[in-house]
Amino acid sequence: MTIAPEAMGAPTPSPALQPERRLHPLSWLFVLLAHLKQFIFPILVLLFFGRGDRNDLWSVVVICVLATLSIWRYYTYRFRIGQDSLQIRSGMLERSLREIPFARIQNVALHQTLLHRIFGVAEVRLESAGGIKPEAEMRVLALSDALALEALVRRRRGETVAEAHGATPVGEVLYALTLGDILRLGLISNRGMIVIGGAFAALAQFSTDLISDLLEKWGRAMFGVFEGFFSGFGHGHVASAALVLIVGFELALRVFSIGIALLNYAGFRLEEHGRRLTLERGLFTRLRTSTPRRRIQSWILHEGMLHRWFGRRTLEVSTAVLENGSRHHHPRSLRELAPVATPERCDALIRHLAPQMHWPPAEWKPLHRLAFWRLFLPQLLLACAIGAAAWWRLGKLGLIFVALWVPWIAYIAWQNARHAGYAADDRLVAVRGGWWTREWRFAEIGKLHAIRWGQTPVDRMLGMARLLLDTAGGNAMEKPLQLRFLPEAEARALFERLGRAQARKSLRW
Repeated sequence: MTIAPEAMGAPTPSPALQPERRLHPLSWLFVLLAHLKQFIFPILVLLFFGRGDRNDLWSVVVICVLATLSIWRYYTYRFRIGQDSLQIRSGMLERSLREIPFARIQNVALHQTLLHRIFGVAEVRLESAGGIKPEAEMRVLALSDALALEALVRRRRGETVAEAHGATPVGEVLYALTLGDILRLGLISNRGMIVIGGAFAALAQFSTDLISDLLEKWGRAMFGVFEGFFSGFGHGHVASAALVLIVGFELALRVFSIGIALLNYAGFRLEEHGRRLTLERGLFTRLRTSTPRRRIQSWILHEGMLHRWFGRRTLEVSTAVLENGSRHHHPRSLRELAPVATPERCDALIRHLAPQMHWPPAEWKPLHRLAFWRLFLPQLLLACAIGAAAWWRLGKLGLIFVALWVPWIAYIAWQNARHAGYAADDRLVAVRGGWWTREWRFAEIGKLHAIRWGQTPVDRMLGMARLLLDTAGGNAMEKPLQLRFLPEAEARALFERLGRAQARKSLRW
């Protein structure tokens, strides 16, 4: 099956003239493999380790049923490209016909695993604004057809006007990661913990004593080696072996983190096609997602301590497509514009994609003068509660614990209050916070959907207030755009000013 050139060019007189098409002939295989993920582990245990139960043989029956359903799905799935919409006919016993207007499609995501790339196919997901589930999920199309469908959606939505007037060259690369950037990203991130944690979880499935036996053997071997070198230094071999174990574990985490970064971000490229942004990344599993630039709702700049050591930041955005899942597990919408980049490069990307916001702000305003106490008191109460429990169980050690912890949390609260601030003008509203890990969150005023005023009893007592600014889409698990610990008078004035500005501006999302 190949999408005809006329389907990508000028619209035909009638959508009914476009014939119905099927998916790729191997689509049933990929649907079957997607269903097999939850059944393959018991079968492998049964075949290779002999620990399976006889009931696991029912998995074979289930696989046969799933294979039959996958093949049947291929023969019952049809789609037709119309003049203004995409029609999808599916169903076995209960049949359905969906018509998806091109104007409703906000995000086109192409997903390729290594197996997809071997067969030259791709999985296509068509997303709408605020949708929890994809408007359409096509498993699978030939890669050329998937790219043609992406271009067709962009053309039918009228998003090539800027290209026709020469505003932006087609496929202009805005940002690409080099190998050095990917290595820095691996060192900065700590995703190697996921690999090591998953390995321990897998080992625990075979034997509950396997992990403890391995750790015991490794520990004895390590302490035995260092005992020969430091036999004349008393317990020096114990401290040396412990230090080597800690350093080795940290190095293993970083090595795994670099490997994950290479797998996820190799070939990372952010392109601009007229008024649409396209992102492509991945070494074996390739992800290509495309979203209109105007669907960006809010921006996040992230900078941890390791970021600062390497002179880098992370630039992320939240789009009008609702995220329903993990932040880093194949997100459906455009998110990371620059996983790691210099601060100047991040600011340049923001100014290019949103010149109307005038980033960075000319002035940052501080929080309430008592913001330190507002941050410190909850931590102090927690330290006292834990210290009291430790004193009850361990005696004076509890008091020592509080005495050592309180100065540290006081210092952190002071630093967080000192670095926090907010900015608001007639175009954008922004908030910054954090000391060890710093964040900047900001949005254009025209993107705000709702503004909420809030005060806790402690806020009222200290004369503070907060503003919660709501935009479309995003991830329900991430922090919202929130201005906390503002002086009550400033918060009320800002609430009224943003409300008037929001009423004057048309909603842009």
